[in-house]
Amino acid sequence: MKDIYQKLVDLYAGDELPEEMNRELEAEAQSNQELSHDMKSLRKTVGQLKAMNNQTVFTEESNQRILMSLYARGANLETRSPEPFHLQYQLPISSS
Repeated sequence: MKDIYQKLVDLYAGDELPEEMNRELEAEAQSNQELSHDMKSLRKTVGQLKAMNNQTVFTEESNQRILMSLYARGANLETRSPEPFHLQYQLPISSS
């Protein structure tokens, strides 16, 4: 039964558990130091990430910079979506 509590820590940290399950997990954490530490540290981390999320803007340009950096380091990545239009070489169109 203790394994199930460890698996629920991530849901607890994100406030995704029902209130009854929260109380049960917190009661178990009183007697389990490792579980208590995981719950507190992960909840704090999730809170900090949520606070940062409001400040950070992730644009297409940021995504491409990260991808190019990874490609330069030898990573072999395949994206699900096609390459953005601005990365394609544009051929001049002649009207003759």
